[in-house]
Amino acid sequence: MPLDEDPGAGDSWIRALAQAVRKQRKALGLTQEDLSALAGCGTVFIHDLESGRKPTLRLNKLVDVLEVLGLQLTLEPGKQRIQVSDHLS
Repeated sequence: MPLDEDPGAGDSWIRALAQAVRKQRKALGLTQEDLSALAGCGTVFIHDLESGRKPTLRLNKLVDVLEVLGLQLTLEPGKQRIQVSDHLS
C-alpha cells in the first residue's frame, strides 16, 4: 500500500528505527543507561527513541546513539510528496 494511502505509514520509519536500536542495544548487552552514557545523551532520549512514540528526534543525538551501536542512517530515493513548481526552480 503506498504511503499516501495508509494514514499510519508516515511513522513506520520511526517504528523500524526504534526496533533496530532496541535490538542492537540488547545484542551488545547494553542497558538504556549504558547506551545513554556512551552516547552522551539522557536516558529519556533513549527511552523515547526505543518507544517509537516520539514525533521528533534531534539528528545529532540520534547519530551519536547509532555510532555507539555500530549503525548508520542511509538515504535512498523515495516518493516525492509535492511537486516543485517550474517557477521556483
